[in-house]
Amino acid sequence: MHTSTPVEGKAPAAPHRQITGAVWTALVLVYVVWGSTYLGIRIVVQTMPPFLSAGVRFITAGLLLAGVVAWRFGPAALKATPAQLRSTVVVGLLLILGGNGLVVLAETSVPSGLAALLVAAVPMWVVVLRAGTGDRPPLRTLGGVLVGLAGLAVLTLPGLSGAVRLWGVLLVVAASVLWSLGSFSASKLTLPGNPFTGSAYQMLAGGVGGVLVGLLRGEHRGLDPAAFSTASWLALGYLVLFGSLVAFTAYVWLLQAAPLSLVSTYAYVNPVVAVALGWLILDEALTWPIVLGGAIVVAAVGVIVSTERRK
Repeated sequence: MHTSTPVEGKAPAAPHRQITGAVWTALVLVYVVWGSTYLGIRIVVQTMPPFLSAGVRFITAGLLLAGVVAWRFGPAALKATPAQLRSTVVVGLLLILGGNGLVVLAETSVPSGLAALLVAAVPMWVVVLRAGTGDRPPLRTLGGVLVGLAGLAVLTLPGLSGAVRLWGVLLVVAASVLWSLGSFSASKLTLPGNPFTGSAYQMLAGGVGGVLVGLLRGEHRGLDPAAFSTASWLALGYLVLFGSLVAFTAYVWLLQAAPLSLVSTYAYVNPVVAVALGWLILDEALTWPIVLGGAIVVAAVGVIVSTERRK
């Protein structure tokens, strides 16, 4: 799951932006790197505790991003009002601790590809939240939500049949709802004007929350870093540098340099990349509920995104 706060609504409209080679390079980075984070998480939790590893990941990424902001825009760019800081903490806890943290915990028992397909439902839950607060999405959008819910029902079959643990599947569904709530809240709250500053504080808040939850769960008891595999260390470093920094930077740049209709396609490309990588690298099974349910969810998200971006 990527770690940026969606800022699509704040991006200036630019229907005639050129699609340059740099745009395609940044788009491929977002496609592949964010799609590969599910694989990275699955490798990390093979030998590392879920919440402590996720907490360390985001604290490190948040500090690095804050350093980049201070270097690139000057230390003044890190300033935020108390109200803005409170908002970033709320959004960070929802996105990082709730949305990403529960996915990390779930991937101790759920295949990375299945987790990615369940998370792909985030745009559906955002539509539901909007409808619940008085907004009236187009009928085509609501139709996409209904189709997507049918796809989610199919995706839960591996848990119901015992092929994977049902609690893990339900955790990922809960994570996608919390991520949607965080994304929805971010559009309503007062956040720092610089999106990189806001994201750095969100990562720090969510990372600290993850460490605290890990300690409350007793993940530190009997902890032996020497037992962590080299693959887990490499995956954690990859998640920090590429998942949380490189891809996010590319994403924010794309919002300014490319048509939103093109940038939005990451929502239904990422899960396809995740499923392919899980199958190729970890030999994750491609069962018919995953293939069929995943295809339905990705198609539904495509309908929702394509309809919403016309508005």
